[in-house]
Amino acid sequence: MSSMSSTAASGTADEQVPVRVFGGPTALFEYGGLRFLTDPTFDAPGEYPAPGGPGLTKTAPASVPLSALGPVDVVLLSHDEHPDNLDASGRALLADVPLTLTTPGGGRRLRDSLGDKVKGLHDWESVELDRPGGGRVTVTGVPAVHGPGRREDVEPITGEVVGFVLTGDGLPTVYVSGDNASLTAVEETAARFGPVDTAVLFAGAPRFPFLFDGAPIVLDSTQAAEAAKILGARRVVPVHFDSWAHFTEGRTELVVAFTAAGLAERLQLD
Repeated sequence: MSSMSSTAASGTADEQVPVRVFGGPTALFEYGGLRFLTDPTFDAPGEYPAPGGPGLTKTAPASVPLSALGPVDVVLLSHDEHPDNLDASGRALLADVPLTLTTPGGGRRLRDSLGDKVKGLHDWESVELDRPGGGRVTVTGVPAVHGPGRREDVEPITGEVVGFVLTGDGLPTVYVSGDNASLTAVEETAARFGPVDTAVLFAGAPRFPFLFDGAPIVLDSTQAAEAAKILGARRVVPVHFDSWAHFTEGRTELVVAFTAAGLAERLQLD
């Protein structure tokens, strides 16, 4: 893939950030002249083992092969422990990326292989990145809960997750939710950073009958529309709603939910 032209790099907050979705949780966007990739998953369709549970079934390949991805400056990795968020190809990619931002636990686990090229972010912890043309981009870790209920009850079961907010002088605000099922976490983020220009929302309502009585462990479509309202998002780019068998809601449900909420024009699916 050729390098994307950056509207964000022009420094006008009214212009939207170009986002390209590759399937599953993986999307590429350019912001402040830097190329960011979310949760890299480029393995072929098939069965993949998952820690502490049955295997996960990938049903479709990424829309762009890893060989055509081009350079990546930063990976925003919501968590490292599940193969539908970081697979073998994604792990190999991290070695060639200057910086991976992830959970504190993920930072510790990946440090042996990545050294100083990985950093775990606690809630509200920020890093500043130099922009190619001068100035800086700030990336802040924000709360995420990988299941219904209180974080302290959910994390021992499904693990630690982090979301991200990107800001910079003259740049629009971008929110990347990660595998989050908590509207309370969205409210906390909106209170500090809203309204946002672009919300990259992980959705898909993944469910397992043996976890949380089958409740979604990431936002369902109705919750994604509510999250968009809470954030005051000008645009929503949903990810994490296709390419895996455990996602129970997809494009159709997202369109229905956002239409019912009066937000259809804010939804970007292509």
